[in-house]
Amino acid sequence: MTSKHKKNKAALKTVSNSTPEPTPEELKTFYRDMLLIRRFEEKAGQLYGMGMIGGFCHLYIGQEAVVTGVQSVQEEQDSVITAYRDHGHMLACGMDAKGVMAELTGRKGGYSLGKGGSMHMFSREKNFYGGHGIVGAQVAIGTGLAFAHKYKDDNGIAVTYMGDGAANQGQVAESYNMAALWKLPVLYVIENNRYGMGTSTARHAAGDLYRRGEGYGIPGEQVDGMDVFAVRNAARQAADYVRGGNGPYILEMMTYRYRGHSMSDPAKYRSKEEVSEFKDHHDPILTLKALIEKADIKEDDLKKIDKEIKDIVAEAAQYAQESPEPDESELWTDVLKEVKG
Repeated sequence: MTSKHKKNKAALKTVSNSTPEPTPEELKTFYRDMLLIRRFEEKAGQLYGMGMIGGFCHLYIGQEAVVTGVQSVQEEQDSVITAYRDHGHMLACGMDAKGVMAELTGRKGGYSLGKGGSMHMFSREKNFYGGHGIVGAQVAIGTGLAFAHKYKDDNGIAVTYMGDGAANQGQVAESYNMAALWKLPVLYVIENNRYGMGTSTARHAAGDLYRRGEGYGIPGEQVDGMDVFAVRNAARQAADYVRGGNGPYILEMMTYRYRGHSMSDPAKYRSKEEVSEFKDHHDPILTLKALIEKADIKEDDLKKIDKEIKDIVAEAAQYAQESPEPDESELWTDVLKEVKG
């Protein structure tokens, strides 16, 4: 772990330490939601290795606490947009695991009818606007979604995720400026997993990312993204600020991905000791299970959740493999929209 990472670790604000103890129901809900993402992504990795998933595939394993904690404080009218490491965000939004897995395998039953793949699927029903493969592009679109919320006056906010690498893009700075100028209801969530592809933040990012909005008057906070309750509490405060008409807010979630940048990345740029440190001592699901053990929750309750998640993932994998591939005619659909003037 670099000196900058040690500094960042010391600076984390674990908000959950100063808040009431979580209830047994909250513990079980967060356990279920994070476990679904973890097991789904593990299965996606297996299917990729079997050749069932082609193209790019970026797994979210290790970062589950971020989207789970943020999603828990959102309201129905809020919109969500993210980058290409997006499967966890889809599941957290309530999208069907079968449809997500079918899209990964390029099948007709997928959310984008098998034409979007891992990085490009959407659900208007769940207000999920992608999944975007261009680094940083979703930030400008998310700022536009925030403008739509303000224009419609629907009390919604646009939760706009980005990685630490995307935070260096010029269009992010332009989005900050516009969002601050017009007081747009946008919550920017930087998922700092410490590596932009294979380059550590110590080598590609000057200063703390949550402070990048200070020049525009945008408040920010750095949060322990491996603690789902720290995430939940920080997100609640930030969402209330944004929803209150005060303009944008930036949350920098300090998290970690266990796998490579994508399935084709062997991740040789970091040591086994570094990965083991996070897996053994900072894993969001293991940390939560430690709290569960102290709470009045029966082991049978967890076994029921484990079985439920196992069944959901198995059903999704089976559906994805049995769903037919798109017809060749689909190459020409959804390409052009004719509008009569």
